[in-house]
Amino acid sequence: MSWTNVEIKARCANIAALRKILEEYDADYKGEDHQIDTYFEVPQGRLKLREGTIENALIHYNRGNQAAPKVSSITYYKPNESAALKATLEAALGIKVVVDKKRQIFFIDTVKFHLDRVEGLGTFVEIEAIDEDGSIGQTKLQEQCHAYMNILNIKKDDLLAVSYSDMLLDLIG
Repeated sequence: MSWTNVEIKARCANIAALRKILEEYDADYKGEDHQIDTYFEVPQGRLKLREGTIENALIHYNRGNQAAPKVSSITYYKPNESAALKATLEAALGIKVVVDKKRQIFFIDTVKFHLDRVEGLGTFVEIEAIDEDGSIGQTKLQEQCHAYMNILNIKKDDLLAVSYSDMLLDLIG
């Protein structure tokens, strides 16, 4: 399965305040997921195996680094057995970095919200405006992302250009 989304990631000092706003907008709360994202060495884009209590997938994506809403091209596969897949990928490609996070997941229509506590990094919010079938279009996705940034009071100074994996790699040195 492949799709396009527009997303932002931002530092978040008060996850409880954002959760309250999402609840006021009747966001559909999917639960809290403890996710381990294992990133593998690949020549192009990013490849991660997500192992969670709610979400489990092998995800490849291409996305530029910028502190603004950014377009991602995503390919998504739901494996039946992630342990064997992880061992195979590790043997073939090598592990680049592992991200351990607790993620609260919400939806409003096709927009997904993550309130994240990332081990070693802190607390963050992500907004993903998703177009799974090409019917929404990149312009509308950008508009959705900007609208929810305003609703959640996300400031441009809080936006991050890079992924959690990049941040952890910078810490490791």
